[in-house]
Amino acid sequence: MIRGLRAVAAAAALAVSGANFASGASAEILRFEDLDGWADDDHQAALSVFLETCADLKSPDWAPICSLAQSQPNARTFFELFFRPVLIGGEAPALFTGYFEPELNGALRPSARFRFPLYRKPPELQDGVQWNSRAEIENEGLLSDRGLEIAWVDDPVEVFFLQIQGSGRVRLPDGSALRVGYGGANGHKYRSIGAELVRRGIYERHQVSAQVIRNWVRRNPEAGRELLQHNPSYVFFREVGHVPAEKGPLGAMNRSITTLRTVAVDPAYTPLGAPVWIEKGGRGPLRRLMIAQDTGSAIKGAQRADIFFGTGDEAGRDAGRVRDPGRMVVLLPIEQAFDLVPEG
Repeated sequence: MIRGLRAVAAAAALAVSGANFASGASAEILRFEDLDGWADDDHQAALSVFLETCADLKSPDWAPICSLAQSQPNARTFFELFFRPVLIGGEAPALFTGYFEPELNGALRPSARFRFPLYRKPPELQDGVQWNSRAEIENEGLLSDRGLEIAWVDDPVEVFFLQIQGSGRVRLPDGSALRVGYGGANGHKYRSIGAELVRRGIYERHQVSAQVIRNWVRRNPEAGRELLQHNPSYVFFREVGHVPAEKGPLGAMNRSITTLRTVAVDPAYTPLGAPVWIEKGGRGPLRRLMIAQDTGSAIKGAQRADIFFGTGDEAGRDAGRVRDPGRMVVLLPIEQAFDLVPEG
């Protein structure tokens, strides 16, 4: 499943759309005592992440709250005084998945080892216009020898998964790293290659994971190339040079995101920048206050969320295991909460 193309332009969606609720999503105001594990969380950690993006929230409901947050109040008291927990679309369990920032091995010049390029968007590709498919791009060499290469890496499978994540780091031979972010796409819809492996009878649905796909493609290079081309979507990158190495990649609000404190949501239901209480079940349950700082093309619906697990292979393994039920509750400013769910 695609973990979302992190679209920088999504920052405009900072308010819940009433039209979506009118079309069927319910909303219920809860008490903080109703949130399982609320008292045990590190609210200060959540407040620090909230401060990363709250200055970008220009709505009259949010501006005074952000101003107060910058004065470093007691974090738990701050959230309990100025927000109300709102359960939106809670008739069915939430679906939680995970995403991460890949780290690839690469170089700034091609070589026998580093043969697979990461490309910038070609100038003729217009936003919102469908261009050539992945198979056409790769088989016809449409991007070759045009000076569009940012770097070259050593594994085409990792290029594919980098495109799914939308951002990552390229570890260079001298030990430094080049960061790349989402730079555009060819306009084709994503097709799941995991689902295609199931359709072909190669695996059962419960067996498919990102690592299983990687291993199968590497064992079957010709068939693997054809399998990857089953997904016609192709993502281009841009260099991201202004984010410190210790910070996370840029999310949809064009700010760095934070391991296990940032969640990607559907901004039609959850305002970007809002605190979100997560109750994730399954293996490795989570009860934690996170901040909605990202989006994803597969993250659709009021109870759908993608949790950021960090950078590198271990984070990728952890993220790839997550497909769990639970509940997510949005913390909204008090007036906004009661406008959405009038008392009485």
